[in-house]
Amino acid sequence: MIHLGQTNTLEILRETDHGVYLIDEEDNEVLLPNRYVPETFKIWDKLEVFVYLDNEERPVATTDIPYVKRDDFALLRCNQVTDYGAFLDWGLVKELFCPFKEQAFKMKPGGWYLVYCYLDEKTNRLVASSKTNQFLDNRDLTVREFDEVDLIVSHPSDIGMNVIVNKIHSGLIYKDAIFSDLSVGDKLKGIVKKIRPGNKLDITLGKIGYRNIEPNAQHIMNELHDNSGYLNLTDKSSPETIKDTLQMSKKSFKKAIGTLYKQRQIEIKSDGIYLV
Repeated sequence: MIHLGQTNTLEILRETDHGVYLIDEEDNEVLLPNRYVPETFKIWDKLEVFVYLDNEERPVATTDIPYVKRDDFALLRCNQVTDYGAFLDWGLVKELFCPFKEQAFKMKPGGWYLVYCYLDEKTNRLVASSKTNQFLDNRDLTVREFDEVDLIVSHPSDIGMNVIVNKIHSGLIYKDAIFSDLSVGDKLKGIVKKIRPGNKLDITLGKIGYRNIEPNAQHIMNELHDNSGYLNLTDKSSPETIKDTLQMSKKSFKKAIGTLYKQRQIEIKSDGIYLV
């Protein structure tokens, strides 16, 4: 089967005046126009091509690689706006269409927008949507606390920055966990710091090794983040106070803060522990 909006490995079937026809294992054919045909080739050579619809709504192949493929996110530039919607530059001859109803905010020529590319089942066309939240789902999480994840910066909020997690879920980086400029469309690594009720994901931009901190140390880090970076505990606090606050023994507490101190994640002062 030839997959629209995806990269396909197809074989050269025959040559024509307009290009070469490619075929898949199910005998489906698609034209590769002359401008993309290799200078030298043989019948039954295999080619990696991207397949989409041309201006006549016919499937066509190209060796160009688009900026976004079907079922994926990307930051794209708006080239023009017509009475029907916006047309985005995705690296191919024919621009990617974004209907007005799929625009979170009215698009303007020259603007950059984070969009999701999908196949419209009614028209069988590839289209874009900047209403990205509708393509995310946190009902059945595929991540756990402390997992390293791939992030795409989605949009800012009053309390931080919303992110797309592993291209599946939505998450949030709180303002106090952001230590560098983030822009919509940025791709980076993160850690699932906490899973809150309702499967809401709190994300941190800690180092990759952050997830390898022992569980007690991680628990202390979570408590610090939840308490504005401060805990009224020291290595001289009573075992009862430590247990009431953190639900761990004093021995475990001292080992954990020792680990965090060596990693320069915390400062230990006479009045308590501070997040660096």
